[in-house]
Amino acid sequence: MFRLPCLMIALLLSCCHSYGQQKDDYSAQIDRLIKDTSVRRFNGVVLMTQNGKTKYAKAYGYANFDQKTPLKLNDQFEIMSNSKQITAVLLLRQVAQGKVDLQSPIKKYLPYLTQSWADTVTVHQLLNHTHGIIDMDKPLLFKPGTDFKYGNLSNALLGKIIEYASKRSYTENATALFKELNMKHTFCYSKAKAQKLVSGHFNTNNVFKVLHATQIDINSMPADGIVSTANDLALWDESLHKGKVLTPEMYQLMTTYKVLAQHDVFGKDKIGYGYGIRISDQESPKYLGHTGLGDGFASVNLYFPDSDVCLIVLENQMNDNLDINYYFETEIRKILMHSNLTHQHQR
Repeated sequence: MFRLPCLMIALLLSCCHSYGQQKDDYSAQIDRLIKDTSVRRFNGVVLMTQNGKTKYAKAYGYANFDQKTPLKLNDQFEIMSNSKQITAVLLLRQVAQGKVDLQSPIKKYLPYLTQSWADTVTVHQLLNHTHGIIDMDKPLLFKPGTDFKYGNLSNALLGKIIEYASKRSYTENATALFKELNMKHTFCYSKAKAQKLVSGHFNTNNVFKVLHATQIDINSMPADGIVSTANDLALWDESLHKGKVLTPEMYQLMTTYKVLAQHDVFGKDKIGYGYGIRISDQESPKYLGHTGLGDGFASVNLYFPDSDVCLIVLENQMNDNLDINYYFETEIRKILMHSNLTHQHQR
């Protein structure tokens, strides 16, 4: 007569276990992935949020391998090319004020340029890397608007256009935006503030060497010069994708694409490239985001609009094997895309 209650208890426990798996089918997978050193060692921070609430947040490894300083969740990292998204927003805010026309030649805002292509390349083409500029002193790689070539030079020029239109430096514009969004731990790189940063590393066969030099300078700031934290980037996503930064019209322009481009973090197929943001909308779930690599840092920031999920991965290492620089970032994206978080909890 005791068999029935035991069976019921077993079924109840099984259901609870099943529900627990259904409720969270990604944390354990990410934990296992991060601890696996067969490809390379992970060293960084992973943050996942939904509806502004933390779903996964962990820091692994060291802020500095020489000093063996443990990483913390709110440590500051160079986000490198994720800075381009911030530059795109600053530029579009000038557009919204009527100070910049996206279809105008860049010569209008950079009158000092003497290159012939300054009269044909548009602001729009700088934003989505269809400009063809590979060097200030060389001919264009292709006719503007006919192809895609990713690079930092276009963002350096965008920074100058922002300064021309706003009559303020790029750093002043960015700093005001961070203050507006309450991003208290985000700033434009400077040597004076660099002491607060975690160290960038070069990883060769899981041996980490601290890098002391930086590729960031005053001109490259709009392309690669922003320092931030995982929590601040989650706040950025919340603000950007929920209408707190741009008008609906400007946001639509930013997230609409005219060109396709491939990046391994987003898969082997080409996806859309908008203004400082990649758009993957040919598979479910749809997501938007960008990557950053340099100075011994790697970053990925992705947003899934249908489920209001944000994924941020910040690492303070680069690998001598270029093929595995984004290994963990890519695998975590795959886990998240097949998880209940992005499929069963949609808004």
